[in-house]
Amino acid sequence: MELETLRLEVTDGIAVVTLARAPVNAQNRRMREELIWTFDSLSDRDDVRVVVLTADGKTFCAGADIKERRTMVKQPGDYISHNRVTRECFYAISDCSKPVICAVNGPAIGAGFVTMLYSDIMIASEDAWFTMPEIDVGLAGGGKMMMEHMGRSWGRLLYFTGRRISAAELARLGIISACVPGEKLMEEAMTIAREIAAKSPYVVKEIKRGFQAVEQMPMRDAYRYEQTITHALSTSAATREAQTAFVEKRKADYSST
Repeated sequence: MELETLRLEVTDGIAVVTLARAPVNAQNRRMREELIWTFDSLSDRDDVRVVVLTADGKTFCAGADIKERRTMVKQPGDYISHNRVTRECFYAISDCSKPVICAVNGPAIGAGFVTMLYSDIMIASEDAWFTMPEIDVGLAGGGKMMMEHMGRSWGRLLYFTGRRISAAELARLGIISACVPGEKLMEEAMTIAREIAAKSPYVVKEIKRGFQAVEQMPMRDAYRYEQTITHALSTSAATREAQTAFVEKRKADYSST
């Protein structure tokens, strides 16, 4: 697919996906279709070990393109189709077989906020802020994912009021991993990305699969399932190399695994 609203760059096993729809990276149908294609493709690429998702400009994402939404219903089924694309856009990020680091460089509004929440690791610049203004434009969606991260009271407070919450407050609540100066944001994201890229891609992929599978399981069943992954990994060349390197006190070499 030719990308019109995104940029994709891959270097040393790290893919950087940049929202690039000026002026505020509002999500229209084209951007969502490109996000689906991009993250599905990255899942299958052997030259990619980890993904960083960020944006151009001063706004990470202003949410859904309301101008498009007001005019898009021309035939029966149009809105249902649009909703399906919207869902799959978020699922493409969470279902990506590679860890996704979201580096939020400015305001993340509505669908932009939810886009971050579907990532694996979340960091933001100090001037970033977040809001769910759906209530003010007669929309809904994303409440469940918010409560997955911040609990019943915070999720409903933000949704019912449309209030803004700062990156610093999300960091204080433990919802995002770091809140850093804007000029340090990509440096922090790339530091994390390089750490992950240095691990065995096979083991990282299996561990992410485990996270995805156990998310809705009871604790006992979840741990039992994770042990099946550990058992499968134990016979792999990657695990043999990792354990041998540990015993020999050297850096593991995963180039042939």
